[in-house]
Amino acid sequence: AAMWRALAAAAAPARALLHTPPARRAASLAVSPTAGPADERVETRVAGLSPGQPVTLRAVATDERGCLFQSCAHYRADGRGELHLGTDASHGGDYTGVEPMGLFWSLAPAGMERPYQRLVPRNTSAPMKVEVLVHQGHSPPGSIPGPVMAKVEVQRLFTAPGVRRIRLKEGVVRGSLFLPPGDGPFPGVIDMYGDEGGLIELRSSLLATHGFAALSLPYFDFEDLPMVLKELKLEYFEAAARFLQRHPKVKGPGVGVIGTGKGAELALSMITFLPEVVAAVSISGCSSNTIADLHYGETTLPGLRFDMKKVSVSDSGVFDIFEALDDPMNPANSSSVIPIEKAEGHLLLVVGEDDRMWKSSLYAELAIRRLRQHGKENFQLLSYPGAGHRIDPPSTPFCQVAMDRVLGVPVRGGGESKAHAHAQEHSWGKIQEFLHLHLG
Repeated sequence: AAMWRALAAAAAPARALLHTPPARRAASLAVSPTAGPADERVETRVAGLSPGQPVTLRAVATDERGCLFQSCAHYRADGRGELHLGTDASHGGDYTGVEPMGLFWSLAPAGMERPYQRLVPRNTSAPMKVEVLVHQGHSPPGSIPGPVMAKVEVQRLFTAPGVRRIRLKEGVVRGSLFLPPGDGPFPGVIDMYGDEGGLIELRSSLLATHGFAALSLPYFDFEDLPMVLKELKLEYFEAAARFLQRHPKVKGPGVGVIGTGKGAELALSMITFLPEVVAAVSISGCSSNTIADLHYGETTLPGLRFDMKKVSVSDSGVFDIFEALDDPMNPANSSSVIPIEKAEGHLLLVVGEDDRMWKSSLYAELAIRRLRQHGKENFQLLSYPGAGHRIDPPSTPFCQVAMDRVLGVPVRGGGESKAHAHAQEHSWGKIQEFLHLHLG
């Protein structure tokens, strides 16, 4: 019996080996390129998983102020223990379906951060660093994820190597000029954002990466420009257009302009009144002048006003200003209409059909109706179902509600994340095609 016990004891380690599960292959994560333009797709692949294994993919980034943003999605490995975000669908988390860039455009403030903040780089010379992680199991958004199996840091570049950024103090004009590498000359574009004011360089630096000489043009709340948006003189924008048109690196004869929100409406005014401007891209703009009176020589376009009595506030304190702007179709407001039928150049109108900031779809219809009444067909319309107000370059994180810098309260911009992300990607290609076509 002692002999049998000794034999059994000797065999135990061998039996244990038979029952030990095979050593788990180490999971690997590859994101390519690990450093590339912020408006281009990356390829994300995971290998070394068990067939059908559930994993959560997360992305984590911080902005310049240290605010943490994150996103997550649930995947299952295929029969080979692999995953490819370009062909495999997410089954849950912050988005579902096949979305190669879903982890990037669904980045949102982490639970402990103040909500409604945008992940928009103020300094475009530094890359945005995004950590992509693979976690065991499916963990819901906001919960503590499972153990980390693999991770990679990705750098999203807003300025390509060789792009030059020149800070401008040219007469009255302020801003930043981005010049592509090389001798040029390059097509020239003025780039403007909305009533948040200040200098926003994100789009200009990416346009320079794509071969445009891009002037990021602030028009209030920057350096010695007026602090608030009270009234505007088109002469300021004329000086900017002339500066760009005469720049030795800029192709002539005309320049283009792209704007979002209030900047879009200024783009329409510029192409209407300024012969230097031959192509205008209006993103979520109004067909009338709004907020501040616009003067040009003897001409004044009064600004439509917001009626704060028509603003609604949700239980969670989110402001909806969709109905608040004066009606541009009211005959009493006809003097605010931008007479775009005078524009000799070409117009591209980009709107999200779920814009809740204001009725940009309607305003695009009014603009087109006015052009057609005057026998003009010098326009294109890109209208996106499910997209909200601020249609930025691709993979810019979607933000349905954002803090309004002027009002200091959260305001609904509208849109549904996936539809909005697709609108950003599609429109960005079309905007560049349009500008190249009309600016050479």
